[in-house]
Amino acid sequence: MREIVLDTETTGLDPLDGHRIVEIALVELENHVPTGRHFHTYLNPEREMPLDAYQIHGLSTEFLAQHPRFADKADEMLVFMGEAQLVIHNAEFDLRFMDHELSRAGRPAIGRERGIVDTVSLARRKYPGAPASLDALCRRFEIDLSARDKHGAKLDCELLALVYLELIGGREPGLDLAASQRRRALANARAVTRPPRPHGPSEEELAAHAEFLKKLTQPVWLS
Repeated sequence: MREIVLDTETTGLDPLDGHRIVEIALVELENHVPTGRHFHTYLNPEREMPLDAYQIHGLSTEFLAQHPRFADKADEMLVFMGEAQLVIHNAEFDLRFMDHELSRAGRPAIGRERGIVDTVSLARRKYPGAPASLDALCRRFEIDLSARDKHGAKLDCELLALVYLELIGGREPGLDLAASQRRRALANARAVTRPPRPHGPSEEELAAHAEFLKKLTQPVWLS
């Protein structure tokens, strides 16, 4: 099953207040395991970066001005996304921004029928009352956070892919293959047959047995 982990960085909290997406990352999963394929881009929001947002992700107005607009990357992003189920941490936030940007670019909104997994909701159902932030879940599952000094869409997608795997039960990549290989090896071992052994006694064995019987004074079969 193909899934896409999606994350965005923005200039603020609400697209209806004029805030825009400044970074998008998509990471591909196959049967819940990262394949190594991804889509990532920074975007020019065509507006100033507020200080509070800059302090979160470190993306400045000057840096982003050198990058394409959302409309310039929309088709490439949509092709990579395909019809895969989406895995998003706090899905409502990212989808609200994505739909707003897609509408501005003259593209349809993201169809919810594809399937949306909100890992915040998943974590709250599994660990009610416990913190459900990405940082908290990484600490819970002992996932290395040393590279996350600021928010970044691509790194956050990679971390979320690991968190998601743990939330759905955890599975070591390659485990199914290893189990299959063990089953085949066992089947091959069982398939090895030995040549039949003769079970009739030799003349020497019969003579030795007769001598042994002569030494018995009260055999049980005669009592």
